[in-house]
Amino acid sequence: MNGTEDPDDELLGRVFLSRVVEPGDEVAGRWVREYGVGEVVRRLRDGAEALPGVSYKRWDGLRARGLRAEPDRDLAVAREAGVRFLCPGDIEWPGQLDDLGDARPLGLWVRGRASLRMWALRSVAVVGARACTEYGAHMAATLAGGLAERGWVVVSGGAYGVDGAAHRGALGSGGATVAVLACGVDRPYPRGHTQLINRIAEQGLVIGELPPGDHPTPTRFIVRNRVIAALTRGTVVVEAAHRSGSLVTARAAQRLGRHTIGVPGPATSGLSAGAHGLLRGDAVLVTDAAEVVELVGDMGELAPERRGPVLPRDLLEPRARKVLAALPGGRAARADEVARGAQTTVDDAIARLYELRSLGYVERHGDSWKLTRQAMMSVHAGRSRC
Repeated sequence: MNGTEDPDDELLGRVFLSRVVEPGDEVAGRWVREYGVGEVVRRLRDGAEALPGVSYKRWDGLRARGLRAEPDRDLAVAREAGVRFLCPGDIEWPGQLDDLGDARPLGLWVRGRASLRMWALRSVAVVGARACTEYGAHMAATLAGGLAERGWVVVSGGAYGVDGAAHRGALGSGGATVAVLACGVDRPYPRGHTQLINRIAEQGLVIGELPPGDHPTPTRFIVRNRVIAALTRGTVVVEAAHRSGSLVTARAAQRLGRHTIGVPGPATSGLSAGAHGLLRGDAVLVTDAAEVVELVGDMGELAPERRGPVLPRDLLEPRARKVLAALPGGRAARADEVARGAQTTVDDAIARLYELRSLGYVERHGDSWKLTRQAMMSVHAGRSRC
């Protein structure tokens, strides 16, 4: 906020600009940075000399929008709907949005009781295809539920498919979730998610850059994704085709130095092709919430080590395992043959064979040794894991 401007004028000015300027407009962001909100608003309202960086045609278009803007009315409508407006520098403003530079939101409309700044400090984006598969919806819901159970806020775009599954997964676990909309937060979109978005507003937060009543456009969906990326510590892409808005979010996260994370899918699925492309680059592969937290969390928040079941033979001392492995599967063998296979001495092989006999792995047949049925099953199980 420009320290020379009255806070009320700053608020009204940014509300005015949210009606006039499209989200993510870096030229307008530069104007605000260089001239201050008050001067930009004055020029747009008074028809003064055009600010630099735009054509006269575009300047006239912005001025035409400005003539219809009513910031006092927008604030009144917002209050009626339980919506507040945040300016950069406010106590509740998430500082990580400042990483967007001149593309930083001019302000945010927020619906919900929680503090956006506090929630954003420990948040992860979960995004993906609208027309997702059952696998994609399951993974999104499971990941989001696991993140919520671990105290993380799940951020997504409120859309059909992966977004909706992620929000529902977090809500179903009694956790926190934030929907970032590409329209006015008082008018849920898509309409089919009205009930879901209203529930998010009650249990979490619904936020956006556009003033009350404003409608979404394809461009607004794309630029909205930069807010999702900047707000969170990392972006998880569950399913995404080669041309997918969720990849825009992931690439924005990469540019901002956030973690970029992908969930693998079937190699034959076109809906996983975009996510696989990310994984061939700098994205990190994850399969569950614990692995996500290991990436985005604090030091020491490690995922459990992944390993197969422990077999009894895994507990043997290494030299005993070598002797056991040297015994033929279908016949008995003399100690000298076993010693050669285990690359040890005959005396050592005999000592290990007696040890293995006491554990039930081998049995003695005169001067020869043979695997027991128990040992045969253990050896076959070990080989099947290779």
